[in-house]
Amino acid sequence: MTGLVRTSADLEPRRRRILYRCWHRGIREMDLVLGQFAEDNIADLSDAELDELEVIMAEEDNDLVKMVTGALPIPEKFQTPLFMKIASYRPDFDPVTSETTKA
Repeated sequence: MTGLVRTSADLEPRRRRILYRCWHRGIREMDLVLGQFAEDNIADLSDAELDELEVIMAEEDNDLVKMVTGALPIPEKFQTPLFMKIASYRPDFDPVTSETTKA
């Protein structure tokens, strides 16, 4: 998967905005992690979880990607069930192989 597959037509404006922002982070690694996480979970997140996700999204992408990959320790403020779910989330990437790059 390399981009939005889920329709946002059935989502309220706040969830639509968060979903969009998760797919348009600034660095592709975080687009893929947060974007696909949001795509798979946005409809089921509580208002409190949406609040927390917005706080997470306010962090710098370079720091977030390092926390998610384990290159940086996760700060105490992010040692929450939602952040741990994001950090353990593994996007469904389409593998790049010589066969997939042939036109």
